[in-house]
Amino acid sequence: MAKLDRLIVHGFKSIEELDLELTDLNVLIGANGAGKSNLISFFKMLNEMINKRFQVYITKSGGAERLLYFGVKNTDQIDAKLFFGQNSYEIELEPTQEGKLMFASEIISFHKPGYSDPWSKNLGAGHLESLLFKESKDNPHRTVVADHIIRSLRDWKLYHFHDTGDTSRIKSDSDLNDNENFRPDASNLAAFLYRLKEKENDSYLSILKTVRLIAPFIEDFVLEPSRLNEGFIRLAWSHSEYEGYFDVSQLSDGTLRFICIATLLLQPKLPTTILLDEPELGLHPYAINVLASLFKSVSKKTQIIVSTQSLLLVDQLEPEDIVVVNYSQKSSEFIRLDSIKLQGWLEDYTLGELWEKNILGGRPR
Repeated sequence: MAKLDRLIVHGFKSIEELDLELTDLNVLIGANGAGKSNLISFFKMLNEMINKRFQVYITKSGGAERLLYFGVKNTDQIDAKLFFGQNSYEIELEPTQEGKLMFASEIISFHKPGYSDPWSKNLGAGHLESLLFKESKDNPHRTVVADHIIRSLRDWKLYHFHDTGDTSRIKSDSDLNDNENFRPDASNLAAFLYRLKEKENDSYLSILKTVRLIAPFIEDFVLEPSRLNEGFIRLAWSHSEYEGYFDVSQLSDGTLRFICIATLLLQPKLPTTILLDEPELGLHPYAINVLASLFKSVSKKTQIIVSTQSLLLVDQLEPEDIVVVNYSQKSSEFIRLDSIKLQGWLEDYTLGELWEKNILGGRPR
């Protein structure tokens, strides 16, 4: 399945106008409030839309007023166009009197190499949920484009492992059978690791080996169904220097977050696009170095889009991996770095140092 090559957006939250080429690894840096999370939330909106929860997402987000650039009095609609190799998907969303967003148009296209004009079809106007599924069902001989877009958008998930408190779902018992896909909040971490250990042991051992780089005291994960309720499982682990085992609650927040990230990135069946918001939170500097290495290796297999505030993480990457987000003239700007333009600076400074000195932008003004 082709990755997302290019994204055009107008009128969404702080994004008045965006035309961004996407590569295998895309790391967003910028000051708080610059617009990094707004771009990430655009992907989340499309994922909710393709899972038939579009209007639920709009309502939970505060309605059209909160999603349109400076509100409905300033912006008439949200426009977006996404390019996946030879396929593309275009939407225009207009606010309704009830505060919802309605499709003013929904277009799918296919551009065959060697042909100047692409095939395209407008799926309709005035609907509140996507008509991609209807197109797929009603026109089985022309479902390739619609099905490709459906699969791509459905696979987008925003992963965040910030909640590692005592009552977090990561530290709770999970359904043993909830193990097919790794959940965005890692609530099925134990069940998912259990399946990998039983059925995909090479991937399991790769995850364990990577975790031990930053937590060498972990001998192995203890993954057994509950003795009192065999339908549930809870993460535990054994210590390399002590007998017995320890509960998940006896891991530091940073270690637990890294276990989640390693599980996400080293699973055998990767999502087509991985979205992560500030994955470095709570990680030791060495763990951030390992994280950067994981990003670089895994991005050869699947597309990664990450927002970060970590100078250390940026130091480990190439300029072309970095997209600087600035808030200027009342709008978010997205600029990908260029090694050639930075060649003189990089002879004396690291990328992180250049960001800290505000040479790259993306710092508070």
